[in-house]
Amino acid sequence: MAKKKVVVAYSGGLDTSFTVMYLSQEKGYEVYAACANTGGFSEDQLKKNEENAYKLGAMKYITLDVTKEYYEKSLKYMVYGNVLRNGTYPISVSSERIFQGMAIARYANEIKADAIAHGSTGAGNDQVRFDMTFLVMAPGMEIITLTRDQNLTREFEIKYLNSHGFPADWTKLKYSYNVGIWGTSICGGEILDSKQGLPESAYLKQVKKREGEVLSLEFKEGELIGVDGKRYDDKIAAIQKVEEIGSAYGIGRDMHVGDTIIGIKGRVGFEAAAPMLIIGAHKFLEKFTLSKWQQYWKDQVGNWYGMFLHESQYMEPVMRDIEAMLQSSQRHVNGTVTLQLRPLSFSTIGVDSPDDLVKTKFGEYGEMSKGWTADDAKGFIKVTSTPLRVFYANHKDEAENI
Repeated sequence: MAKKKVVVAYSGGLDTSFTVMYLSQEKGYEVYAACANTGGFSEDQLKKNEENAYKLGAMKYITLDVTKEYYEKSLKYMVYGNVLRNGTYPISVSSERIFQGMAIARYANEIKADAIAHGSTGAGNDQVRFDMTFLVMAPGMEIITLTRDQNLTREFEIKYLNSHGFPADWTKLKYSYNVGIWGTSICGGEILDSKQGLPESAYLKQVKKREGEVLSLEFKEGELIGVDGKRYDDKIAAIQKVEEIGSAYGIGRDMHVGDTIIGIKGRVGFEAAAPMLIIGAHKFLEKFTLSKWQQYWKDQVGNWYGMFLHESQYMEPVMRDIEAMLQSSQRHVNGTVTLQLRPLSFSTIGVDSPDDLVKTKFGEYGEMSKGWTADDAKGFIKVTSTPLRVFYANHKDEAENI
């Protein structure tokens, strides 16, 4: 009888390494280890993943590179929407899970797999993101989650791997890291105690620069196209350059506390220099180039877009409608933003844009009016005050108590 095929969403971490070995050795599956790369893996890491997958018993290993798809289908919209969950977190790694899941599902369908497996626990958000994606894109395919279903501990998985000829030392990892192109999340350690913050040593990228510098970011229709005067056709390369510059100052570190998909509160540390600098510059540029109501409504739909991404609702049809609105809003978001960088922080300096609405022949704020007369201004103010004057003329007692 032919062995059943299972595609394991393989990251190279403890849970997925255990899953590959256990399914191949204990359950007799023909294991296909698939690493869906959305920009968080280096070439060395991918090579190591391949080597380890075969040592763990995989019949085949494959890297599925979906970095460009992730950028084109979601990342650029997160910039358009200035998406920061709870005003803090750029949805760094969690937004990537949907695209990793879609890539895994496509591959499983392609090889006609019998099952898909992933290493999520029963206490996090990723189980929802992966399972929902697989249920939609690979309907009827079995979903295997050993760590969740058997409620396995790290100690059990480490002991199993070591005793079966894979003696990697997982015990040194005080923190759990998820590295992606849009930032790194940090779990474990002091994060588990609400009274504590992360020490300097917990961050993967240390502060290397102390002297401040000015960074310029150029946008065309809302997309980053230039860094410090250099144009980039490759948007991924532009993001990576900003990350390189900003991470040397330790910019983008913070702690996010929020509601998880499963209903409990969650806490995660992160370092995300590129997202915070790009979103900060982009939002600043929009203040100069968008109308008041464009900004207002874009803030509303951008907030929803980020929430739906986090809540594993990327495939909800309304997301395409939101993306269309966000795309349309960017037609005049052009120009260069200058930022002042310093250790652990940055500030916006100025904007040079052909679509700058601050530059107008109608007047300069607080200085000179050129598009209206003094009488026009007084008439405008009087008409604007009419609803208030009507109300308080009829409720003089309330006017006296304000």
